[in-house]
Amino acid sequence: MSAMKPPSLRQRALTLLARRDCSRAELERKLAAYAQAPGQLAALLDDLTRRGWLSDARAAEALVARKASRWGDARLRQALAERGIEAQAARAALAQVGESAGSEHERARALWRERFGASAAALRADRLLWARQARFLHTRGFGAEVVRRVLDEAMRSAVENS
Repeated sequence: MSAMKPPSLRQRALTLLARRDCSRAELERKLAAYAQAPGQLAALLDDLTRRGWLSDARAAEALVARKASRWGDARLRQALAERGIEAQAARAALAQVGESAGSEHERARALWRERFGASAAALRADRLLWARQARFLHTRGFGAEVVRRVLDEAMRSAVENS
């Protein structure tokens, strides 16, 4: 029985791109160990980009679409930067998030309701609970002002409904 031939660099790239859109920097990082000749990887990435199979803009839009309902703008920006998305593509994807998933405040409020909605009455009396919920939203990348507004609204709502 003959040994199986390892997948080519192109096959590896297409397999990764079939799973999800990757940025050029991300794909380059994942494939660097498999390139056998200098310039081979850059030529492949250029070809994939030319064919429209590799796009930083599309990778940024896909990431933002997947994560916007659970992450704030700061965390989305961080994730885009970690994946090596160009600044222009990142800005464009973040601009679209407000149109599709709502404002950062609306997304934070929805996430808070999903996670903590039943504890709104307790939030009024318990500053430690307020701090825990604020920390939860903050670690998801929501800004301090947005977190404060969401929790203040929840407390006001609890007072009105009691």
